[in-house]
Amino acid sequence: MAATAVLAVLAALTVLLAGCGRPGTPPPKGPQPSALPSYRVESGDAVTGSPTLDAARSRGHLVVGVKEDQPYLGQKNPATGEYSGFDIEIAKMLAADLGFGPDRIEFRTIASANRETALQNGQVDYYVGTYTINDNRKKLVGFAGPYFLAGQSLLVRKNDDRIHGPEDLDGKKVCSAAGSTPYQRIQKQYPQARLIGYDTYSACVDNLITGQVDAVTTDNTILMGYAAKVPEELKVVGPPFSQEPYGIGTPKDDTVLRGALNDALARHEENGDWQQAYDATLGLSGVPAPAPPPIDRY
Repeated sequence: MAATAVLAVLAALTVLLAGCGRPGTPPPKGPQPSALPSYRVESGDAVTGSPTLDAARSRGHLVVGVKEDQPYLGQKNPATGEYSGFDIEIAKMLAADLGFGPDRIEFRTIASANRETALQNGQVDYYVGTYTINDNRKKLVGFAGPYFLAGQSLLVRKNDDRIHGPEDLDGKKVCSAAGSTPYQRIQKQYPQARLIGYDTYSACVDNLITGQVDAVTTDNTILMGYAAKVPEELKVVGPPFSQEPYGIGTPKDDTVLRGALNDALARHEENGDWQQAYDATLGLSGVPAPAPPPIDRY
């Protein structure tokens, strides 16, 4: 793909990531609907004793918190308002087991800083959006899963064979979001890298395409989304060098809902839906699906 064409794709992506799509913006490239699995909608009647599900049944639909600015994970089409990506598919397959088809799901964009509040106040029934499980968050909300084990990784140009992991970054220009955890990890653990910070990852990727930096670093899932946008130009290299278990956020005290989500996740991992959803979304980056991590039924 010509550099000008690649930059045009990234320019549209930058608008999306800023969350301010304008009229006339071309819809972003996304997963092909024909490749996505369909999920059998169960009755859901066997799940009783969940105040969250009782409220959802009364209103007639689920409200699921998601991201809208992460390619092939949780991405909102500014032209149609539709959401797509791996996290969206996880949300759909779990909803189906609870008795809610796709026409009975309302996706609601919730910023990272507001996730706990949204779950505590009942703004969403559960949350699926690169939500790392950790002990501090468990004090405030519950978690089903994890459904994916992410980690910090590296994005490089497709024809660059010099970088295979963080040990190859000495003297290389490495870009990340200024002040972010990935930025700080490179700064502390790999001080010989020539670290560059921008406000957005899209700016980093733009500079990677044009050869102004040698690598971009953040969670591998986010990097895989960028690679899937322009697979002729970009690739994710090396194994992750941190651990970020992504979970489904729930109201803290609704153990019935958490258990039902864990059961649903296990079924869809076993029947192949998880794999098919990955292949149709994040798998477009060229990175094979890892094995799903063990579910933590705490």
